[in-house]
Amino acid sequence: MLQHSARQARHIARQALTALEHFLHIEAASGIILLIAAAAALLWANSPFADAYHHLWEAPIAFKVGSFEFSRQLHFWINDGLMTVFFLVVGIEIRREMHEGSLSDLRQAVLPLAAAVGGVIAPALIYLAVNYSSGEIRGWAVPTATDIAFAVGVLALLGKSIPGNLRIFLLTLAIVDDIIAVLIIAVFYSSGLDYAGFGIAAAGVVMVLVMQRMSIGAAAAYIVPGAVIWTGLLVSGAHPTLAGVVLGLMTPVAPTFHRERALVEMSQATASVTQKSTAHENADKLARPLQMLRLAQREMLAPVVRVQWSLHPWVAYGIMPLFALANAGVSFTGLDLSGGQAHYVLVGVVAALVLGKPLGVFVSTWTLVRTGLCRLPDGVAWGGVMLVALLAGIGFTMSIFISMLAFDDPETLSVAKLAVLIGSVLAGVLGLGWGMIYARRRPVIGPSA
Repeated sequence: MLQHSARQARHIARQALTALEHFLHIEAASGIILLIAAAAALLWANSPFADAYHHLWEAPIAFKVGSFEFSRQLHFWINDGLMTVFFLVVGIEIRREMHEGSLSDLRQAVLPLAAAVGGVIAPALIYLAVNYSSGEIRGWAVPTATDIAFAVGVLALLGKSIPGNLRIFLLTLAIVDDIIAVLIIAVFYSSGLDYAGFGIAAAGVVMVLVMQRMSIGAAAAYIVPGAVIWTGLLVSGAHPTLAGVVLGLMTPVAPTFHRERALVEMSQATASVTQKSTAHENADKLARPLQMLRLAQREMLAPVVRVQWSLHPWVAYGIMPLFALANAGVSFTGLDLSGGQAHYVLVGVVAALVLGKPLGVFVSTWTLVRTGLCRLPDGVAWGGVMLVALLAGIGFTMSIFISMLAFDDPETLSVAKLAVLIGSVLAGVLGLGWGMIYARRRPVIGPSA
């Protein structure tokens, strides 16, 4: 009995590590693609074809049903439409972490949670200190978020010498950062609220709950209620991309069918396919058992796992690079950084990302450990914490997203985006440099260094 339990525990551990490696591989690769997309946007926006760049994102795209027509620029459909799918994946990642990951155990989650909170407060205070007299205090949240893809991508460049617990610590911190960023958007960057819109969104939530009660497991079936929630939030004045977070947090964490039932159906369908193939039946008679086999295979996985694995590559390799291409194109023509408000915004964001973020993460972690309230993860010492703190200053995707909510003036917005790019690159370079030193020292000092 004990041997069986041990084998089962090892099997579960292998599954968890495989899922983590899959996640890290996608994030690391997408970080490189994000960097290429951002560089392409900068070059395009400052090339002789700059007008084409801006005209592309300003092109109107309309949806028309009968006499009703809803027309918005392509930029809107990317930032408010496709980014909803990005937030859906964020919501699902949060849901999984709360159910079976590092956020499921409060004792395990306290340290990265506190580090993330410190990594939000410190850069916000630095930004406010720099911009208090400039009047641009609305941008205080721009440097508070960590970009998982870029941070994990830099960590991946350091190779196997980085302990696995350090990667998990960084991922957990970044996911908590995402939670805080979502709350900041919902509370501080929603315009005057129309509560009728919340009624529409609530109707969409009820539709989801009813469909889940009816054991409807096809992800495509939830597009309609998702669209209702998105529309409701748009009407309410809250940012419509939060619909993705709502759907992600509502995604079931248990398989639709009992696993035993799914196994029985897979066994029956496999036997039927084998018999019909051996008997040289035509393809039409194989269609039904093959369909049953696909359905049973799908139902073996919880929806929260199945949807994340399906959408994550599309988000990492498609939506996020497209967002970067559409929003990182800062034109340097006529951009005045010599003084005034633009100067304060630039200095505030860069200083907050490069200095404030690492300071907040490291000091929060050090305080909890030194007071005995928490201990560092196995295999992680202060050099590793410093590495995580530096990489937390990479705030590309979410920081640019928040900057577009914070600033209405086009010139100030361009400066804020440029500051995010500069600060994120500096944080990445500092993190990579320290990581190389840390990786070389670690084998000499010992396994816990």
